[in-house]
This record gives sequence, structure tokens and C-alpha cells, in this order.
Amino acid sequence: MAFINPNHPAELWHAEGDKVVCDLCPRRCRIEPDGFGACSSRRNNDGTLVAYNYGRVSSLAVDPMEKKPLYHYKPGTSVFSVGGIGCNLHCEFCQNYSISMSPIGKKRTTYKSPEDLVGLCHQQRLGTIAFTYNEPSIWLEYIEDVAEADPELDIILVTNGMMTRECAERFCRITKAMNIDVKAFDQEFYTKYCGGSLEAVKETCETVFKAGVHLELTYLVIPGLNDDPSDIRNFVLWVRDSLSPDVPVHFTRFHPDYNMVDIPLTPEDTLDMCLKTAEDNGLNYAYVGNIMSDDGNDTYCPECGAVVVRRTGYHVEVVGLHGNRCAACGERLYFRR
Repeated sequence: MAFINPNHPAELWHAEGDKVVCDLCPRRCRIEPDGFGACSSRRNNDGTLVAYNYGRVSSLAVDPMEKKPLYHYKPGTSVFSVGGIGCNLHCEFCQNYSISMSPIGKKRTTYKSPEDLVGLCHQQRLGTIAFTYNEPSIWLEYIEDVAEADPELDIILVTNGMMTRECAERFCRITKAMNIDVKAFDQEFYTKYCGGSLEAVKETCETVFKAGVHLELTYLVIPGLNDDPSDIRNFVLWVRDSLSPDVPVHFTRFHPDYNMVDIPLTPEDTLDMCLKTAEDNGLNYAYVGNIMSDDGNDTYCPECGAVVVRRTGYHVEVVGLHGNRCAACGERLYFRR
């Protein structure tokens, strides 16, 4: 039977008397002796912070890359997906709440050493691993050890972006790509429905992009809560001006879940508005998700308009790329292949 060490040393913390302060995310939890941080995964053990969630795996799967969603990173390939348990946000609309909101010990997990995980990935003949389903940043020590176990393995994070700069910079050293969820472009929304910080998420996005890690963003559009046209426009302008017009943005359809079962599906017209706002304000790559669309999932060359990638659900056809250039006009495109 695999050994689970509940006292695996954590990184990024400092002591304050008999309390420890976790410096992994902007919450900076001041954790009492024998207590846990807000993510339920980092514990004060006799004045030392330990990563109580180290190696505790809740989910394993092989997914299309586009499911992450990453449309411009290795399009049409598969990725080995791994989930743990816990989260440093508490979103009222979480679609994976059974693992993200469950304290350790309340949800069945299986211990996998970093070497075990690398071996499972290679068994599937895959060279890319995604840490996803719950928030991966609270797994910092484990993910760093996976990277050390196989430096040739390409690592992806699907994350809420709630990290300190130091945490984000450490992940930038070992990851090839990230999809970051921007829950809304309004701090009041983050406070009321997530318990997080928009400014911290924005800073993470900027840190990741400047580090040269492939970046895509997801914005879950929730009717009546974060779908105001002015907020969508402000989000788009921030992506364009603070990141790049080339950063792909995925506007995804909300479906009722967790504590928001009384809110309806996002209307198609709202998603169309989001796409039009992105296009009218200079974003080169904008998509809709969680819905079938005639043209909201294909990639077009921003220079000549040629289709370079066609997508129907998770069926992907790379039809107009030479490396990362448009086959029709030669324009350099934002793709990592």
C-alpha cells in the first residue's frame, strides 16, 4: 500500500508566533496550530506548514486538449489530466464542487508518488500532463516534484489564478501552458460569489504572459451576474492592452450547478455579444464554449481571414497551419505546437 505522508513540508510560508502564514495565495491565511488554511490542504503542524494534500489524487483521465480549454496549444492532441482535492476559492457556481469543496478525509483519494504519476502518463503514451478539475496551485510542491521526476514532460495548469507573484513565478519555471479562469471583471462579484481577488488574478495573468508561458483565458458567462456588456468590454480591453490581442479568450456557457441551480443557461445571444465585443475591440482569437456553434469555435487568421483550425465539439481539424504560421498568407499566429 502506498504511503501517504500527511506532514510533507510545504513551501512559501513564514511563522508569526505559534501561527504560520501561508504565502501561496493572496489570502495569506494565518493558520492556528493544528488548523488548516482556507483551501483545506495546508496545515500548521507544530509551527511548520505542511502540504497535507501532497500526492492525494481524486481524478485521472485522458482528455482532448481542447477540453481544458486550450485551443492554441498542441491542437488536436490528448492530455493526461489529474485532479486533487480542495480549492482556495469557494465559487457558488463550481462545477467540480464534489472535489474542490470537499475537505481532505471527506472524499476518497488515492496516493500517487510523482514517479507513479509520470509512469501512468507514459503508459498512455502521452507527453503532456494537465493539473486540472480542482485548483492546482495548492499542489505546488507535488507538481514541482512531478516536473523534477521527468523534466521532458510538458506540464499544463488549469487554474483560477489566485496566486501570489512568487507562487506564479515558480509555476512559470515548470509549466508550458496555462488556462486561467477570470470569474468576472468586477471585484464585488469575486467577493460575493468566490471569496477571491480580481486584482490578484489579473496580476497572475500578466506574470504568466510576461514569462512566455502559453496563456489562454476562460470567462464563464453567468446570466445577470457577470454578463453586463460594459464588464465584458472592460475585460476585453484589459486582455488587449495589458496582455496581448493574441491571447485566446473562451466565453463559456453557464449551466446551473452547486448553489446556483436557480440561474438559467446563458442565452446564445449573450455569448454572441461577448464574441462581437471581443472582435470589435481588437482581440484576434475569441471563442464560445459549452455550446455548439457554427463559427464560434474555429480559428481564423487575423491577417487574411483563412480558416486555420476547424472544430466541431472535440473533433479538430488543423487545416491551415504551417508550424505556427498561416498556410495561406504566412502570418505568424499565436500557436504552440
